[in-house]
Amino acid sequence: MADVDGVTVRLAELLRHPDDLDKIPALKSEFMRKKAAVDGQLKIGLKEQLEITQSGMTSISDGQRTVNLIKEEMMKIDKLCAEAQNMIRDFPNINLVSETHRNFSQVEAMKSNIDTFNDRLTDLEQLLRQDDADIENQPNLLAVHYGLTQLRDIRDDAMDQIRRASDTSLEATLRDYFTRLDDVIEWFDDHVGTACMNLIPLVQSDNKGMVVRLALIIETEERNDQKVRALQDAQREYKELASRFKSIATGPKQLRGYKEKFLKSIELHAQRQIDDAEQAFLEDPEKLGKSMTWFFNDLFAVKVGIVSLMPKKWRIFRTYTRIYHNVMRDWLIKLIDDPDLRPANMLGIIHWSEKYYAKMAKLGWNEGELQPQLLDNREGELVNEWRQLIIKALDEWMDRMFATDRKAFTERKPDTLDNDEHGYFRTKTLGDMWRMLREQTLAAGNSGRTDVTEGVIDAMFRALKTRQTMWQNMVDDESAKYKSASSDQEGLQILQDWLVAVANDQIACIDDNEDAGQISYLTRFKRDFEPLVTPKYMVQANTSLDALRDGYVDLGTHCITTFVNLIFTVDFRSTISEFFTPKWYTEYGMKRITSTFDDYIGDYTQVLHHSMLDIFVEELGDELLVRYLSAVRNKGAKFRRADAFTDKFKDDVITAFAFFQQRFGAEEFAAVKQKWRVVDWLVRLLEAEGKTGVVGVFEGFKREYWDLQLGWVEGVLRARDDFERGWVSAVRVKAGEVYVERGMETVMSKVK
Repeated sequence: MADVDGVTVRLAELLRHPDDLDKIPALKSEFMRKKAAVDGQLKIGLKEQLEITQSGMTSISDGQRTVNLIKEEMMKIDKLCAEAQNMIRDFPNINLVSETHRNFSQVEAMKSNIDTFNDRLTDLEQLLRQDDADIENQPNLLAVHYGLTQLRDIRDDAMDQIRRASDTSLEATLRDYFTRLDDVIEWFDDHVGTACMNLIPLVQSDNKGMVVRLALIIETEERNDQKVRALQDAQREYKELASRFKSIATGPKQLRGYKEKFLKSIELHAQRQIDDAEQAFLEDPEKLGKSMTWFFNDLFAVKVGIVSLMPKKWRIFRTYTRIYHNVMRDWLIKLIDDPDLRPANMLGIIHWSEKYYAKMAKLGWNEGELQPQLLDNREGELVNEWRQLIIKALDEWMDRMFATDRKAFTERKPDTLDNDEHGYFRTKTLGDMWRMLREQTLAAGNSGRTDVTEGVIDAMFRALKTRQTMWQNMVDDESAKYKSASSDQEGLQILQDWLVAVANDQIACIDDNEDAGQISYLTRFKRDFEPLVTPKYMVQANTSLDALRDGYVDLGTHCITTFVNLIFTVDFRSTISEFFTPKWYTEYGMKRITSTFDDYIGDYTQVLHHSMLDIFVEELGDELLVRYLSAVRNKGAKFRRADAFTDKFKDDVITAFAFFQQRFGAEEFAAVKQKWRVVDWLVRLLEAEGKTGVVGVFEGFKREYWDLQLGWVEGVLRARDDFERGWVSAVRVKAGEVYVERGMETVMSKVK
């Protein structure tokens, strides 16, 4: 059940989106390829295991027969000895004399060995000193080994006899006497270890004699270890019988493990080289092949230089290859399992696998013979992991960049913005963000797999869209802090500068001017990834690009709209509240507003993108009109028949038109005048006579502005000094009777 759940989760990861269904043939092909590779390895492994098992069973059978024959012969010998004792007269006396003579000879030999032990050890130390002076050749290595072997046997025999004696009080003394031998053995082992670790350089320097001496020592020690194992097995299986044959206890009695140390030194040599190459690879993934040149040079040196110098039974080239391959494989698996591995390094490892097997083929090894597989058949999984690494790095970079922007934006410290080549305000991270996206796009393309690149591009689309949303939310949150009349105005100007910079950023993302040789960030982004993906994906990508482009337009406009709202909320809070009140008639509120407009436009003309500047002026006009019309709900707003409100309306409109005429061309100014015609309808509502007149004006108003709000009309009527309740009822009835066709929103949709 767990396997089924695992498969389901895996499929869910691979097929997240409907478009991923198109990847099923490619996934099926990849899984079939992996399955074929696994099946091939299983067949080879099964064949080898069967051969090994058959050979082992045959060896066990032969060994069992040999052991039984030896056992039978030994029992015959034991029987003959027992019978011979009865056949020979005075055998007990003869046997006693024989044992006495043998023990005396052994004591005499042991005494001689003990007496000369230190002198012989001193001679060996002198030979080792000579080899220290010529460590590359060590001409005395064989002589030292032979002498140490004899001294080791002497020590082992002495310690064995003292342990078998009834009095063990001298064992500690004897052990102290042989302590010096341990020091010399350690010295000798250092020489052997040095030779083993430098075996490849010895071959490369044509020092064949040293290699042969080393091989002879290790082969001799290997045979001695085999004898020790056989003795231990015999003593364990036939302890009683073996104890009756004294000759079986002669020779080495402990495993010395020189062959195992030799193999371990090969591994350590390779591991040391790997460790040296690792830092270079982590710093520059493209240097992996160059930093691994030693790997194949070593194996080639073994093939042509060492095979003929080592015992054939060692199969030294295969042994070296197996050890080196395992070291390489363990190192790569360690790296790919490291969660902090950079995407570029992961890609380098993925590409290295194919190059590795190609180089090993030149040395005579096919992929099936090199087990386990270099990357555990995880290439497909690694490609997906590599894609996730890029996406993870992408998300982390985007988060860090936005965190930097958020900190600068919310703290509103001076000098946190840049100016581009045109002098426009810009945020400091935008260029870095697009540069990073380009680098990651090219990195994804280096994988040579369109599905990987497309997955990365999808993640980039999502990240860019998320960034737009986060900017809009942050703009809203920060601007909301200034909406209250009692809010602190500190940092307002810097906030307005940031709004301009963010709006300019959005234009930079989409503003293409081929005549001037100017290419937007978004267009460059498209040109970077388009050659790396399939034509089918580009259909989907174009939709995402259009959505991003619209999002940049919307965000830029939103920043300008927010800027305009801040101007009206902070600068014109008292001025707007005086419209249509008694002070309106005597003050020049509209003039103050348009003068403030001029000040803002003058301040930001050089730092706001020219296309955004037009939108800024247009938004100022639209917001002014909306606020002007909405002022009928101001506290104290009242239109009296005796007041010259019509003339005041005319003065305000003329003042506003004077401002817009300076800022717009003829066509744009005509559009502005068309919008402000709504003020004329407001005046008509105020001047209409009686219920019939009011209803008639409302009907015409409604037919021209289909989204006219009844609540606002009621507010206008209630602001008249001659207001009658019946007017509102009549207007509501007429609103239900008048059918208007819905169209594009007009300015009245914003007037509540």
